[in-house]
Amino acid sequence: MQNVEILLIDEKPKKRFCIKRLAGKGKPYGFIGPLSLLLFTFYVIPIFLSIYFSFTDYNIIKKPGFIGLSNYRDLLLDETFKASIKNTFIFTLGVVPAQTIFSLFMASWLVSRGKSRLTEFVKGAMFIPVISSMVLVSIVWRILLNGEGSPLNMILNILNITQPNWLGDSSIVLFVLMGITVWKNTGYFMILYIAGLMEIPKNYTEAARVDGAGRWRVFYHITLPLLKPTTIMVVFLGMVWSLQTFDLIYTLTGGGPGNASMTLVLHIYNNAFKNFNAGYAMTIANILLFFSAMAAIVQKSFLKKEKSEVY
Repeated sequence: MQNVEILLIDEKPKKRFCIKRLAGKGKPYGFIGPLSLLLFTFYVIPIFLSIYFSFTDYNIIKKPGFIGLSNYRDLLLDETFKASIKNTFIFTLGVVPAQTIFSLFMASWLVSRGKSRLTEFVKGAMFIPVISSMVLVSIVWRILLNGEGSPLNMILNILNITQPNWLGDSSIVLFVLMGITVWKNTGYFMILYIAGLMEIPKNYTEAARVDGAGRWRVFYHITLPLLKPTTIMVVFLGMVWSLQTFDLIYTLTGGGPGNASMTLVLHIYNNAFKNFNAGYAMTIANILLFFSAMAAIVQKSFLKKEKSEVY
């Protein structure tokens, strides 16, 4: 009888300890569980489904049939795909440097001027396009650019300058879209740069000025290196946004004239929802996913290197 009582006394604390320990170990998983489930459901599963359907002739209506690498082989013969991939790269290579340099310039100017009515007005004016709907932005720019009676063309007419067909000329339409995109995104990246500039300790720049360094040398040798993490983030976000640009081009030109402004995302949309060729659309989407993943890998490697060098 005494032995039984001893066993009961010894087992109770051990059982409570195990439950408490398991609860403690499982708590972190409980916090990240819901978010992990959402990420898995809406990101991981669709990626694997997209890869699977790219090997089928899925057209949304009938049951998908396996066709091997036919969709990938068709990409090599698709002139619209070649035009879209070329336009996407030109668009990205034009937009990302322009909006990065312009947003850095504006942020540096605003921080150097301090807080005033003018700087507050400029900040607000620069940020209005960011919070505006892309569809609204497209409608406004269509009114400004489209037709001989548009406000911009009327001004050019008064100045006796030839009025270009902004959205109908295949030689300039992509550059017009790039300019609108830079104007739309610059305010957002300018705020990121202002935050980066505010984090730089003032004693760094003050010590350099005491040693006789001018404004440009301080900016080039101190400010710019310390802004590298912000710049890497700005470039990465700009690349991803540019690769995924859809609504502006769709509402302004629809990819035309011809294929002059056709991009990868627009080509995916046309194949999936106009031609009902979902399997082929997912093949193009996988190509776009590959480029986005490469951009993410490069950005991560730069951030890791930058962390070890600067901090």
